[in-house]
Amino acid sequence: MKLIGYFRSSAAFRVRIALNYKDIKVEHASRHLRKGEQRAPDYVALNPQKLVPALVLDSGEVLTQSLAILEYLEEIHPEPPLLPKDPVGRARVRALALIVSADVHPIQNLRVMAYLRDKFGQTEESAFAWSRHWIETGFEAYEATIAKDQRTGAFSHGDTPTFADLCLAPQVFNAQRFKVDMARYPTIQRIHAACMQHPAFDAAQPSRQPDAEL
Repeated sequence: MKLIGYFRSSAAFRVRIALNYKDIKVEHASRHLRKGEQRAPDYVALNPQKLVPALVLDSGEVLTQSLAILEYLEEIHPEPPLLPKDPVGRARVRALALIVSADVHPIQNLRVMAYLRDKFGQTEESAFAWSRHWIETGFEAYEATIAKDQRTGAFSHGDTPTFADLCLAPQVFNAQRFKVDMARYPTIQRIHAACMQHPAFDAAQPSRQPDAEL
């Protein structure tokens, strides 16, 4: 398999963590989002959304959307699991993952910020303020959901990583870039620290990718 991503992409970050956690070996390739390489015709043929990641299977099939890719990896490599065994637990984990992946990340990513600047004349500072607002809104909900729930353990659900943590950790990286005051979210901070001590998360972080711009 081949994973096409970008070192700073939160969505690609999620998939890299899952691949590491399940010890699935893939070829890695990159499309530089700031240079517009995702809009090249050969990539658009693979992923008409012009987004990363894309997972190219050995069969030639192409999977897109990070959560769909995570579900696929969980099905073909169920061990070690990234979803709880009980249906309610699985629903909780998916809901936490969606707070980040559906309600926060899409409205503060690169193309949205570029649209704010190019079409509405927003400055870099005001575009950053937009992003901070939506990250803080999502983190307030995430923190309130996990802070006093007995199902929260070392990680967002129990004592092993789940889809929720795979979405949360990359978003914390974004929050730091946008100067979010993380002291307001102590449970998220604690879980993020636990995540980044795990080899699967550490190896997947942006600075450790071959295409990273230091």
